Amino acid sequence: MRCLVLLTYFFSFELQVRDFVAEQMSLRGITFHTEHSPQAITKSNDGLLSLKTNKETIGGFSHVMFATGRKPNTKNLGLEEVGVKMDKKGAIVVDEYSRTSVDSIWAVGDVTDRINLTPVALMEGGAFAKTLFGDEPTKPEYRAVPAAVFSQPPIGQVGLTEEQAIEEYGDVDVYLSNFRPLRATLSGLPDRVLMKLIVCATTNKVVGVHMCGDDAPEIIQGIAIGVKAGLTKQDFDVTVGVHPTSAEEFVTMRSPTRKVRRKTAAEAESKDEVVAQK
Repeated sequence: MRCLVLLTYFFSFELQVRDFVAEQMSLRGITFHTEHSPQAITKSNDGLLSLKTNKETIGGFSHVMFATGRKPNTKNLGLEEVGVKMDKKGAIVVDEYSRTSVDSIWAVGDVTDRINLTPVALMEGGAFAKTLFGDEPTKPEYRAVPAAVFSQPPIGQVGLTEEQAIEEYGDVDVYLSNFRPLRATLSGLPDRVLMKLIVCATTNKVVGVHMCGDDAPEIIQGIAIGVKAGLTKQDFDVTVGVHPTSAEEFVTMRSPTRKVRRKTAAEAESKDEVVAQK
């Protein structure tokens, strides 16, 4: 299988996770062609398809699938006629309570282009119901929203990326582990797991958790409760792991892989490097 990627992939996810999943997918026989711009698709006499890009022509495909993003489906709803304000993408502009520019019209979900996830739309709908019908003004809460990509291997994340954490907090401790899970070592499979904890060095709170590997979405859903509750790295450290599981790695990473400090604008690499060759 070949996968043509324009510019980048999984752009909203942690950079190291993106690189890791690309590496793991490559081991499964998928070829990535990055920074290509599709120009044309042609069909040969034998029925196979070829894709012409700005760099080359790649042929031999039976099918071509486009996955090029999405935009709010707000056309032909008559919103402009009643004065509902929309942005350049066609997303409905709302305030912090999901009210549009027309007082009697409210909007939640992907049409508002905030965080386009089904559970987030449900949360927004619940906040709207409390505000309008429960006499309990409630703003949607977007802090520590977990997300997943059901790729092979799958990705799960909650909270901030390392880049976002540095921008917000400045001083950040990063814990990283890249290892072969027990099921892979016993079976001889090349599968690996990547886990990353991002901790605010000032408060010791875990502000971001990222994982790529089997069962990552299931594991992250549970981890998200702790991140949402504001648990610290110490809380993780004193939690007993379940053995033998991949998830126990989240509570056994003791030494930071690197420390980022705003004052020095430099990274201090820990003597304990990534637990990468387990």
